[in-house]
Amino acid sequence: MSEVAHKDAPGSHGVEESLPHTEAISVVRKELADIIQGDPLLCDLPAEITLDEIQSQIALEYGQAMVVNVRRADNQVMGIVVTQNATVLDLKHAIKRHFVLQQNRAKGPTKLSWKYVWKRHWLYFDGQRLTDDNKKIKDYGIHNKDEVTFMKRLQER
Repeated sequence: MSEVAHKDAPGSHGVEESLPHTEAISVVRKELADIIQGDPLLCDLPAEITLDEIQSQIALEYGQAMVVNVRRADNQVMGIVVTQNATVLDLKHAIKRHFVLQQNRAKGPTKLSWKYVWKRHWLYFDGQRLTDDNKKIKDYGIHNKDEVTFMKRLQER
């Protein structure tokens, strides 16, 4: 089979089959990054995007999700994407996912006891603690682009 015919064979898409796996993954990641950067809806997403982030962005575009800004104790604000009917527990899981992704991209430590974090900290919105994990965040009055504060719990006696 000639080299031209080999490249035009079904499933080859012009890439030589002798390409090592790591190089093939690198080529695919570069192509995907180029596609994402060229798309007006996805251009603000990171190059090393996950499927969950793409689905969240699509849900935002269709109005099925909202962004809740979470202000940390160091005044850093994280934009957390949750569904319109999310509960406080869903928001906590989304915060965890966001933090772990952020740490992975920064090549920082990812081991964190979230049980300890939620035992020592509250989420506050408009002066009220989000204490009931099963309550919908809309029941607390939280809407798109509202800010929730991450605060340390005081000792309760």
